[in-house]
Amino acid sequence: MKLQSLAHSRTGDKGDTSNISIIAYHPEDYPRLCEQLTAERVAAFFAGLLEPGAAPVRRYELPNVHALNFVLPGILRGGVTRSLALDAHGKCLGSALLDMEIPPM
Repeated sequence: MKLQSLAHSRTGDKGDTSNISIIAYHPEDYPRLCEQLTAERVAAFFAGLLEPGAAPVRRYELPNVHALNFVLPGILRGGVTRSLALDAHGKCLGSALLDMEIPPM
């Protein structure tokens, strides 16, 4: 099943770093998000985009809002003012992550 069936996302950027928040539609799905979405798994999902040598992907848990926030240093390759990428803000990264396959319940 796709992650998008359990959650939605919001993204933000600061320099060459992207923040991706994954928010459960239903509070009862939050533990499953915590189990399935590790920092390592998110890093592997975006391996082709992460800048070599950048700091590791970090995960922050936000249980009061049933969300996880991932910080991906270097993924924006310089950020808005330096990148030639079509999506220099990284707004599509959240949508891309929602396409991740997770095991069915």
